Amino acid sequence: MITGLGRETLNLTAPRRGLHEITRDVQESLSRLGDKETRFVNLFLRHTSCGLTIQENADPSARHDLELFFERLVPFHQEGFRHTHEGPDDMPSHIKTVLMQTSLTIPCEGTRMLLGTWQGIYLWEHRDSCPTRQLIVSVG
Repeated sequence: MITGLGRETLNLTAPRRGLHEITRDVQESLSRLGDKETRFVNLFLRHTSCGLTIQENADPSARHDLELFFERLVPFHQEGFRHTHEGPDDMPSHIKTVLMQTSLTIPCEGTRMLLGTWQGIYLWEHRDSCPTRQLIVSVG
């Protein structure tokens, strides 16, 4: 973890490809960085083959269905891709990231994120290799 003025970098590693809830990691970072004047937290993922999303965190079947949909939408092993230097998941991972976000801004009241009852923050890992990802957490 690298700290700075109102900002730190979290190193995240997913255990597998797919959606992984990181709400607790972000909340812990916000608790370290924020104060009673904090109005928002911004998350920025420094990678082009994974993404961020806010999604339901109550029923695991929602994650399963989202993962299934994206796998059908952008399957690995497609003919014609040239950008395959890191394997068959290379270009499909970049395409999936284009379809989602690498940055989120969430309103806060002090050190509490104003997420909805069933909302969680997720890292969506698109690679099979699951490298360590850097998430920059900034408060304002």
